[in-house]
Amino acid sequence: MSERKFYKTIIEVTVLSEEPLQPMSLGELSYETMEGDMSATLDTKEEITLTGKEAADALKAQGSEPEFFEIDKEGNDLND
Repeated sequence: MSERKFYKTIIEVTVLSEEPLQPMSLGELSYETMEGDMSATLDTKEEITLTGKEAADALKAQGSEPEFFEIDKEGNDLND
């Protein structure tokens, strides 16, 4: 297994708006709160250190692939 450390950070976003919030990407939300008519705050709720295998599983749960961090599905480095 990879000896590198990976991190999972859970952040809570609180948005204030005059209309109900519609589904949007993080980029769109950032734009709307920086340039648009919404206000937002961020609060880090938790930071977890993950092993290679846990990082691979977390990437799969997000719809990504372990190769994003250059590891295989078991958390082993691909460059070994």
